[in-house]
Amino acid sequence: MYHQFMELAGVDITRDPMEIGPTCHYIMGGVQVDAETAHTAVQGLFAAGEAAGGMHGANRLGGNSLSDLIVFGKRAGAGAADYIEAGNAAGELDMGEVEAAIKEALEPFERESGENPYDIQRDLQEMMQANVGIIRTQSELDEAIKKLDEFTERVQNIKVKGGRAYNPGWNLATDLPAMITVSKCVAIGASLRKESRGGHTREDFPSADDNFGSFNLAHSSDGGNWDSPITTQESPLLPLPAELKALLEAK
Repeated sequence: MYHQFMELAGVDITRDPMEIGPTCHYIMGGVQVDAETAHTAVQGLFAAGEAAGGMHGANRLGGNSLSDLIVFGKRAGAGAADYIEAGNAAGELDMGEVEAAIKEALEPFERESGENPYDIQRDLQEMMQANVGIIRTQSELDEAIKKLDEFTERVQNIKVKGGRAYNPGWNLATDLPAMITVSKCVAIGASLRKESRGGHTREDFPSADDNFGSFNLAHSSDGGNWDSPITTQESPLLPLPAELKALLEAK
């Protein structure tokens, strides 16, 4: 930290005060998986570690991500191997889907005009920080959800300059659809979860609600594309083993 502040800000933190503030480090959500195999709802797709959601509850303890990878990475590998051994390997490649993906990826180069992806990223970060930040309220979340529809339109009008090789602007252009999807899931989930729990704080609902402690909110794309409407349903939590429940309730 000393070297970072010296190199980036010219501040000697052993002598001078340093500016600090809250920031988003991680989210507690992720791709929904089967706990034993790490298999997702998409056939043949497995997820583990911080990409997968549901294990850490309402807040992840620092350092848990490594043990998460060790335990569930092994389960994901074993689950994928069993999936293949059972004869569930992928079938023939759909070249139509491949060509459509290539066409979508190259469109930013082909437009005569359009938005700079860095401008969209900056505006997205500022909007999410202002409306879906540390302390949340319904009016701000509603505003974020509305604005995210506008960002969906903006992302479809990106213009990238330069060539394909080592082009960070193009990389960002291909990342922005996923950023929009995650932002929508976070904003919608925060809007529906009318309570405060773990890392989620609602100024208008400051207390935890036991009912919300019985399920997760599972989002899916209604249509399969990143710009399709998002649907949300309650996903019941597995019952907590008696011995773990006793530990959590012990004073």
